[in-house]
Amino acid sequence: MAEEVRVVTKRMREHTEDSWTLQRVLDTGGYDGARKAVVEMAPEELGGEVKSSGLRGRGGAGFPTGVKWSFVPADVSPKYVVVNHDEGEPGTFKDRELGERDPHQLLEGMIIAARAVGANKAFIYCRGEFALGSRRLDQAIRDAYGAGFLGEGIFGSDFDFDIVLHRGAGAYICGEESALLDSLEGFRGQPRLRPPFPAVKGLYGQPTVINNTETLSTLPHLILNGSEWFRQWGTEKSPGTKIFSVSGHVNRPANYEVPLGTSLADLLELAGGMQNGKEPKAIIPGGASAPLLTSTDVALDFESLQEAGSMLGSGGVVFMDETTCMVRNTLVTTEFFEHESCGKCTPCREGTWWAVKVLERIEHGDGRQEDMDLLLDICNGMDGRSFCPLGDAASWALRSGVKTFRDEFEQHVAEGSCPFGGGERVHVGARVGATGLGEAGITSQPAAGIDADSEPEAAQP
Repeated sequence: MAEEVRVVTKRMREHTEDSWTLQRVLDTGGYDGARKAVVEMAPEELGGEVKSSGLRGRGGAGFPTGVKWSFVPADVSPKYVVVNHDEGEPGTFKDRELGERDPHQLLEGMIIAARAVGANKAFIYCRGEFALGSRRLDQAIRDAYGAGFLGEGIFGSDFDFDIVLHRGAGAYICGEESALLDSLEGFRGQPRLRPPFPAVKGLYGQPTVINNTETLSTLPHLILNGSEWFRQWGTEKSPGTKIFSVSGHVNRPANYEVPLGTSLADLLELAGGMQNGKEPKAIIPGGASAPLLTSTDVALDFESLQEAGSMLGSGGVVFMDETTCMVRNTLVTTEFFEHESCGKCTPCREGTWWAVKVLERIEHGDGRQEDMDLLLDICNGMDGRSFCPLGDAASWALRSGVKTFRDEFEQHVAEGSCPFGGGERVHVGARVGATGLGEAGITSQPAAGIDADSEPEAAQP
């Protein structure tokens, strides 16, 4: 039987009623890792421990965290730590749950990262739609200041550390780290030309470390227990555990934490298998931009998925059964990228717009046989030619849909209609289970009208 290994998700799974509160955090060993990092370890020792652990970024690119920190110059001040909590990849909802259910774990990871690189101030860039999560983060920050874990001389040391919570305005492009920095500085969120990279010249022109929520939430456990402990899970090149957001036509959509290298088949088993006993037709293994797979006989680690022609990405896994129209699926995905394109560069701005137009006419029965080659040509015009990875990602998803299920595209054209019937779009995902809504195991957003400064208790579902 497939089993979870709960490291980052342990507290919020075992204490569902109050895992976000400071008292519960302290009762379960919270801030012990941060205290060790500040009081007992030198910054160089911290960076070395993270580097030897092999921890790779959990936000999508999978770049080694310790190596990323090493690019920050030691003789430049001030430095900043920025948390990318702007999770917006369709099918991905792990960071949202971490922010809602265990915000102190994130703050603790930020303290460790800041100590390692010599930063005294940090910013959490929170997705604007995370209403409950932002309120709990705000409460956690205030509680941490009150307990002496933030502010001047934390843990009785000479290390000062402050955190600012900043809510974005709902732009997916701000998940790209340089666009995030522009938005944080008050400008329109658009990607910057690189180099220079943020580690050298980032927020306000100063050295900046940008890490994902899950990456930082892993640090307290890693520092407290050591790199060898961390490496007991995963593979040689992809060590540790990873949270996968499982949705689609499965019986138990939810976040599952498993060792990297776990097979897609085992992850599907954890999610209760496919609804109505059907077989998977297509699988998105790492968020909307990840190329499609058609087999569950693939290991979920960075190298294995790359060899299979896809990528781990954000860890958003979507299982689709035979009732799914892959033309419609490709259209919905491409519409997302078209809507979220910032418009800065021509390949992405024009390519996504034209791709949507072509896909619409295929789905609605007005397609031509040459449209499939036209779509692939549009992909070639975006991939590697866009200013930032958004255009590349849009082309990967589009190319994968056309190449993997070209027969369905051709069938749409030949029959002059969608063979799956009806133009109604059926959205399957985190909030839909076998017996109805709300079975993802994550908290629903609060109703409107809750005071932003109110105690998080008031925001409980």
